[in-house]
Amino acid sequence: MTTLTKPAVTLQDQGLTLHLTDGAPAYFNYFWLRDNCPSSFDPQTRERSFDLQTLPAPPRATTADITDTHLVISWQGEDHISRHSLEFLAANSSATPRPDPADLPRKPWFSDHYPNMQRFAQPELIANPAERAAWAKALLTDGVALVAEMPENPTGLEDTAGLLGYIRASFFGPSFEVKTHIKPTNLAFTSKALEMHTDLPPEDLPPGIQYLHCLANSVAGGDSLFLDGLAVAEDFRNSNPEDFALLAETDIPFFCEHESFDMRARQRVIELNTRGEVTGLTISGHLQDVFDHDQRFLDRYYPAYWRFARHMHDPTYLMRFRLNAGECICFDNHRIVHGREAYSATSGERHLRGCYTDRGELRSTYRALVAQGHA
Repeated sequence: MTTLTKPAVTLQDQGLTLHLTDGAPAYFNYFWLRDNCPSSFDPQTRERSFDLQTLPAPPRATTADITDTHLVISWQGEDHISRHSLEFLAANSSATPRPDPADLPRKPWFSDHYPNMQRFAQPELIANPAERAAWAKALLTDGVALVAEMPENPTGLEDTAGLLGYIRASFFGPSFEVKTHIKPTNLAFTSKALEMHTDLPPEDLPPGIQYLHCLANSVAGGDSLFLDGLAVAEDFRNSNPEDFALLAETDIPFFCEHESFDMRARQRVIELNTRGEVTGLTISGHLQDVFDHDQRFLDRYYPAYWRFARHMHDPTYLMRFRLNAGECICFDNHRIVHGREAYSATSGERHLRGCYTDRGELRSTYRALVAQGHA
């Protein structure tokens, strides 16, 4: 007859060691164990309700033992017992972030992407959470998606964008009208060609997700121009690694000023995450301020910037299409670089309404739709 023995628990000065299901010893700090006791979290709000600062002394275990599938700890100086599931401890036994369902691999695309761009119908997004999850996933992986069958009512844009997050106002307000203005405060509000750019780099944190709802487009010209900054930057990294590093490490100034506002911020042309992966671009010639770097440094930086801009205009990357009335193009403003051809303002009507939400809210919405969190 075989006798099963419980895993041994060894108490130490600042933590304890036990053997998990794989047999390997795992060490856990007492502060961490006390801080993450299941009783530390409010079951309704899911927030931590225990305040570690209320402990009169650093936590230390009096006893610790394995009971069924839990580690049971009695704490010195407290009338408190913690019960940690071994499954929870195993999931946190290595110093790695917990899995994030919104951390999806980004898929680069090129000039031929328009026929393959993921498309959704607005009534289906309203009615079907699974369709909303697919839309959010498209924005996380491709950075761009098209929504058709948009309502003509005044709140159609906000109702659609609100499915992925709260409307995030900019210095143009909660929304903006892209049409010819008598006194324009931005090149987008004219009929002129609009150079390839990302929106509003003069803000400390430029808007995350952009929505452009086409209400009318009967003019001659005015095609939309889009490219994937991820595809451009990754190719540039391979062909010009020193230039790439310079653009990813250097802050440059941007501005936007009129009678009622004076916005200024510094951004990097190439945006990297903590793993060194390209997450986007920040580029806007018409909102770029005078470079205030040392002139000798600009001997290096300007050629790198120029080579990157030339690379970005390679026809390999540029997707050209006409946005039709009833469509809304949605895209990651930190990744997708966009522009517009000039159009004849007297040949018809061109009117788009735009707004923004945050990238963090997009990820939050996707997580909530596809997976549970701590609970």
